Amino acid sequence: MDIKTATALRRLRLVSGPEAVSFLLLLVCSVLKRTTDFDAVRTMGWVHAFLFILYVVFWADAWNRAKWPLKTAALYFALSVLPAGGFFAERRLKREAEDAVIASRARREGVVNA
Repeated sequence: MDIKTATALRRLRLVSGPEAVSFLLLLVCSVLKRTTDFDAVRTMGWVHAFLFILYVVFWADAWNRAKWPLKTAALYFALSVLPAGGFFAERRLKREAEDAVIASRARREGVVNA
């Protein structure tokens, strides 16, 4: 995995957690708006919209660079529209990055030992 691909995956991973938190907070604000006088839906809506757009842009970049199959790309996109899906995406992306580092080290050691 080259550095640009690793960076694209890292950016997607870093935005997936905050995007999931903002989605959950938006849902809480929506319930509070209907049950109390607290109304932060507009503010949380803008925050979530900004983070969701970042997620989609970073997702498209990661898909392009990592050359994911359509099934993998669709999974990461579907996780972005589920309330807690960003947490699962972050965990899977972290595992994918760790596997890539291990594979890279193994290739490097194989070249050095050969």
